[in-house]
Amino acid sequence: MIRSLYTAATGMKANQTYVDTIAHNLSNVNTLGYKKQKVEFEDLIYQNLQRPGGELEDGNRAPVGIEIGLGSRIVATTRLFMQGNLEQTGNETDVAIQGNGFFQIRLPDGEIGYTRNGAFKRNDEGYLTTSQGYLLDPPINIPDDATYVVISEGGEATCERPGRTTSESLGQIELARFINPSGLSADGGSIYRQTDASGAPIIGLPGEENFGSLRNQFIESSNVQMVEEMVNMIVAQRAYEISSKAITTSDEMLQTANSLKR
Repeated sequence: MIRSLYTAATGMKANQTYVDTIAHNLSNVNTLGYKKQKVEFEDLIYQNLQRPGGELEDGNRAPVGIEIGLGSRIVATTRLFMQGNLEQTGNETDVAIQGNGFFQIRLPDGEIGYTRNGAFKRNDEGYLTTSQGYLLDPPINIPDDATYVVISEGGEATCERPGRTTSESLGQIELARFINPSGLSADGGSIYRQTDASGAPIIGLPGEENFGSLRNQFIESSNVQMVEEMVNMIVAQRAYEISSKAITTSDEMLQTANSLKR
């Protein structure tokens, strides 16, 4: 009887984490480049009162066993890197990736971060940066007298300048991809870091070698589907309620057992 109290409590704890993850997804429904998380459950160890194939008292072997489970837990929160919708902005420094790949960002500690958020800005020196001020890597510098900036699908940035008849090259945007992007570590601000689970980055040009192409004057929105998350929230709430009901039922049964002496 006591076992059921603790078993049901593990279900409540796991589903609380499930709701926490859903709430995080919903709160980032308008976050550019955000990739939603999916919660994965697993059952805990079992108490084996009788193993399958074990010898019975009459000498026969048990065709099935007696295994009592001890609950569930969260084993992983997997980030799903499905494509988000592309929205046209008309801003010449906005870039979206259609397909695989991440922009490379130079972080304050000198390491490289990776992001799908291509809403770039120009800093006081003309370099393209994120909204947090982190430089795009390799750097792209736009002259102050540039009149028309274009970033091609292949990542080449060019501009037009007064008094010149041809476009001037500003640099090349490179992308990174990973064998296991779900193994990246989220750093906040739509930025991810490399880990041992993700593997080393594979660097290449947009549109080549399984890399996505770029879309200038577009941004990628969050891939969170509100209806799907609301359904998941209902499922998590009902699972939480039924686990709490199991605790209440176990308590009532214990109360009945305690009253037998009266």
